[in-house]
Amino acid sequence: MLRTGKMVEEEAVDRPRVLIVDDDERNLLALKTVVEDVADVVTAPSGEEALRHLLKGEFAVILLDVFMPGIDGYETAKIIREREQTKRIPIVFLSAVNKESAHLLRGYEMGAVDYVFKPVEPVVLRSKVAVFVDLFAKTREIQRKARQEQQLLDANLKANTERLRIEKELRLAQQRQQAIIESLPIVLYLEPLQALPRRPGFVSGNFEAVTGYDFDFVKDNPNLWEERLHPDDHARVTAALQDRRQTSQFSVEYRWQCADGGYKHFLDQSVLLRDTNGNPLEFAGTLMDVTDRKLLETQLVHSQKMDAVGKLTGGIAHDFNNLLAAVLGGLGMIEKRVELDEQQQKILEMTRHAAEQGTELVKRLLAFARRQQLEPAPIEINKLSAAVGALLAHTLGGLVDLEWNTDDGLWPAFADEAQLELALMNLIINARDAMPEGGTIKVTGENRALPLENELALGVGDYLVLTVADTGCGIEPEHAERVLEPFFTTKEVGKGTGLGLSMVYGFAKQSGGAIRIESRVGEGTGVEIWLPRAPEGAVGRKEVRTPGKPNGKRPDQPALRILLADDHPGVRATTAAMLQDVGHSVIQAAGGSEVFAIMENEPDCCDVIVSDYAMPGLSGVEVVRRARALRPGLPGIIITGYADTASIANRPGDVLVLAKPFTPDQLSNAVQIVHMKAANATGEAPQSKAVNS
Repeated sequence: MLRTGKMVEEEAVDRPRVLIVDDDERNLLALKTVVEDVADVVTAPSGEEALRHLLKGEFAVILLDVFMPGIDGYETAKIIREREQTKRIPIVFLSAVNKESAHLLRGYEMGAVDYVFKPVEPVVLRSKVAVFVDLFAKTREIQRKARQEQQLLDANLKANTERLRIEKELRLAQQRQQAIIESLPIVLYLEPLQALPRRPGFVSGNFEAVTGYDFDFVKDNPNLWEERLHPDDHARVTAALQDRRQTSQFSVEYRWQCADGGYKHFLDQSVLLRDTNGNPLEFAGTLMDVTDRKLLETQLVHSQKMDAVGKLTGGIAHDFNNLLAAVLGGLGMIEKRVELDEQQQKILEMTRHAAEQGTELVKRLLAFARRQQLEPAPIEINKLSAAVGALLAHTLGGLVDLEWNTDDGLWPAFADEAQLELALMNLIINARDAMPEGGTIKVTGENRALPLENELALGVGDYLVLTVADTGCGIEPEHAERVLEPFFTTKEVGKGTGLGLSMVYGFAKQSGGAIRIESRVGEGTGVEIWLPRAPEGAVGRKEVRTPGKPNGKRPDQPALRILLADDHPGVRATTAAMLQDVGHSVIQAAGGSEVFAIMENEPDCCDVIVSDYAMPGLSGVEVVRRARALRPGLPGIIITGYADTASIANRPGDVLVLAKPFTPDQLSNAVQIVHMKAANATGEAPQSKAVNS
């Protein structure tokens, strides 16, 4: 057998070694010559040198001279036997004398395995050394094979462990995948090519969770899928299935009646599977429950629609308020300046009443548009229930009972108390109208804590929920999405404006809450108002009383110079007339540019500035700010028919807001308040010239 150079080199490296210890160099050379054919030879002239060699490697056998200077053979053998690494190396003593039994026994006691006497017989020594070398080589081979076998066992164990780990992870991944698939509102299915009626051959495990039906039941009722299709979707879905034969794919949304009787929106998609030769096999598809998505889409569309209607009604309310301000102001001027007989006075009162009804209508429009000015404060619901109950005591009639279910543990709501009273009254009256034969209206309150994600799209936090529930006729499904729109009503002509629920909706939204309606035809309706919980330390609303007599006139009220800015000519004229009637002088301006043209020439031209809020170019807030830049501390009033509450909130704190339409007394009192505040702030006494009444 031919051996490569590398194999020979490896054998040379691995060849056993023999350690020869003798203090005579000639003996070392002779012994080395005898055994070097059997093994590699390492020589040592003393016991100390031999011990140093033993620290560096292994030896098959040690040939040890008995008598040496320093450490002799016996001592060297004893040290070798005491070390764990060398105690099993065979020792053959070399001796030229002392063949007596006592010396031999001592050698064997020191760990010798044999004796060779000098002069050495080469054949005998080589033979003995060869035995030990062969034994060493075989032992080392056995150890090598044992190590290899152990390595193989370790590798096999590691491989098995890794395989078990991978199998475990695979099972866990499969379980997770199965759990994820089963938790999703989706069904995987395989459907034969020509299945008539349509029926899948395979579905995933969550089929029952999505549809409510066991797959075996579906197989036993082949017409179930078609029978449960919503009638309005049947033709469209059938047409899409027919197109699938040509297009080899299918995607359609439809409503399907589940086992509980309710309809779900499904997105049904499938593609054609083919074999390696391109022949059609079957359809593979997914059936996904998109009911929640459709609901969110509907809510989004509804929210966008309500927002658009709110902006429209807010704009209309602004124009209405300007018109009503001119009408009511003009009526007030007529009443003061013209002597009217009884019949004429009646006509004027009827006209004023109609205009005031228009004012109330505008307030409801502003409530829906979320543009009314609210004064939120903590509200104790138990106290509120007593007030609302007293107001409605004679309105509900004898056939309807009103029950309040509020306990002492309710959180205080944070909202405008007057608007909440009005909202509850609207809901209770609506509930009364839904029960013409009588019944019970239940108003309940409860504390709710909302998480991050909720169907009302409200922020995380604590809310108070007030529910007004009746047992009346309920709301038809086709009307459910429209009842919050302004002017929409299901009542007969003349029995409702359609602004009650829309006002409640706008009030709740503007207050940082929401409204939710649940209704079943023939069973009744429940309307929930969600309002934020009042923060700790919030102060309740204080009653603000206007100084002076109820009619707004005081004998000592000073005559003032008023700078009036309003872009609406009619409102500006009637407002100026109201001010002039109580003795003030008025400088009129059609907008901010005219105001500044007047004040730049004469900064002290006026004592009070009265400005409309919504004017072209500059808002009333900006007009007052710039006027004060020319005349610091100038008292200011902003009059508004409609404005963004947040923008008005940015006005200087001492600027009063007066909502259109206003009465002459309200305007006069407002002027008096801001003038007195300014005088008190500067320490100057107000003018003493009395106002002509």
